[in-house]
Amino acid sequence: MPSIIRIGTRASALARKQTEIVSNLLLERGIQSESVIIKTEGDAQTGIPLHEVGGQGIFVRALDDAILRGEIDCAVHSMKDIPAARPAGITTAAILPRDPPYDYLACDIPLDEISCIGTSSTRRKAQLLRYDPEFEIRELRGNIDTRIRKLKSGEYDAIMLAEAGLARMSFHVNGIRLPTNHFVPAPNQGTIAVVCRDDPVISDLIGPLDHPATRIDTEIERAVMEEVGGGCFTPQGIYCQDGNLIAEILSLDGKRHVRMEEHVENSGDARRIGVELRDRSLNLILEAKERLGLK
Repeated sequence: MPSIIRIGTRASALARKQTEIVSNLLLERGIQSESVIIKTEGDAQTGIPLHEVGGQGIFVRALDDAILRGEIDCAVHSMKDIPAARPAGITTAAILPRDPPYDYLACDIPLDEISCIGTSSTRRKAQLLRYDPEFEIRELRGNIDTRIRKLKSGEYDAIMLAEAGLARMSFHVNGIRLPTNHFVPAPNQGTIAVVCRDDPVISDLIGPLDHPATRIDTEIERAVMEEVGGGCFTPQGIYCQDGNLIAEILSLDGKRHVRMEEHVENSGDARRIGVELRDRSLNLILEAKERLGLK
């Protein structure tokens, strides 16, 4: 058993805060840990649209590699950043209780005066354009504090954020919570996951942090996501609460979508729904890849 668990994290304030949450939970169980900052290509290239540098998975790969090289014992992620395909030798040892899964529209002006909204997510862009095709959606990347600073400086009328990130950072910004039935969250949004080497020496130490109800809902979402495919480039919202699943695929411009709503008992049901959703929306998935210049 290691005397101190080495926890890998990205350098952003939110990533470090999430790692601190996990570190404190381990400490409550008498387990010492230390944080190890791992730089990722995605953090270095904040001026480029996310789909052009490899999508959300680019933030995860560097930490996966560090685990496999033995530089760290585990890593903490926003679970929505973890891609469907996972390398051999890596396991998700714990999924913490879900924080608010909602999207949040942060703004300092009346809602009816908003015209320019910042987001780097193809899903959020499509859902916003579905709501109002007249919105101007502009690329917005960077850490959560950087995004808020750009809003405050007047570069955007409003920005889209995950409410969970605001809650974890104790940031209080003006705006509104967006309902999940109209703005279906990204798969696993609001959830922190701890991944580690597939080694019981480490996973058995982390495993007691797992929250079974959250794991069930997030695994249902991931099963749908894995069957749909399309990566984070395809606008897709997949959200499950107590087995009640909403899953949708949108066109990039938000004008078309395919949506399914069902109560799901297990991952087998979720995979069936994922296959059906993929088949029904294949034209939207292929269209998104083509328009974004992806193979």
